[in-house]
Amino acid sequence: MLEADGTAHLLILGGTAEAASLAAAALQRFGAALAVTTSLAGRTEHPAPLPGQVRLGGFGGAEGLAAYLAAERVDCVIDATHPFAAQISAQAAAACDAAQVPRLVLQRPLWKRHPLDRWIEVGDVAAAATVLPRLGRRVWLTIGQRELGAFAGLTGHHFLVRLVGPPAAPLPLASAELLLGRGPFNLAEERRILERHAVEVLVAKASGGAATEPKLVAARERDLPVVMVRRPPPPPGERVESVAAALDWLGARLDRPARAGEERS
Repeated sequence: MLEADGTAHLLILGGTAEAASLAAAALQRFGAALAVTTSLAGRTEHPAPLPGQVRLGGFGGAEGLAAYLAAERVDCVIDATHPFAAQISAQAAAACDAAQVPRLVLQRPLWKRHPLDRWIEVGDVAAAATVLPRLGRRVWLTIGQRELGAFAGLTGHHFLVRLVGPPAAPLPLASAELLLGRGPFNLAEERRILERHAVEVLVAKASGGAATEPKLVAARERDLPVVMVRRPPPPPGERVESVAAALDWLGARLDRPARAGEERS
């Protein structure tokens, strides 16, 4: 559904560094031929400035997103959300199928396990809580705020919890210390945290990317166990692992109607 002036409309499902980089790179590459809207979830309280248009808040599920795609004449969707935003990704897949809008997932590469890493891989955060008693009692949690309740029953543990911003409610943990910080983090900083807080075990989600990887290197250096929560599987569809590859995909989709002399109705 190209606009009358030939401008195409890209919707980026964002909230990540990759999404911000994609918005800037897409506008730089395609210029006036492309309008870019980045959608941010309502949990993003103070988003950094982004190129193009920004939309805050949810869509109302897959049906609401499909209606938005039609109303706003969206030509392509690139899902660049967090690897653990499974619900949003599933809704995007369903909405794009219903609206017949091409969809791509821009997914950051997984971390590569080093031979010296002591990873204990688990399927979810609840499983992470069950293995902690045999690993250590001073725990560094780097999983965000929403699932901290899974550790509430571990009253004999002390938790260091790193969050991007102050929580809206007290942490649901018997013994906890809050550490505020926004990545990217450097290795020297992560080393100091492990030493200063006498961390015995790290809990992390397999998010991938360079911004938070230094904590894994620091844990490896100290021979600490890392409870690694596996990523949820993404919905079926095309996936790439770089902004450059996403731009190539977008360019191919935007060129097709022009070459064939077609428009989606």
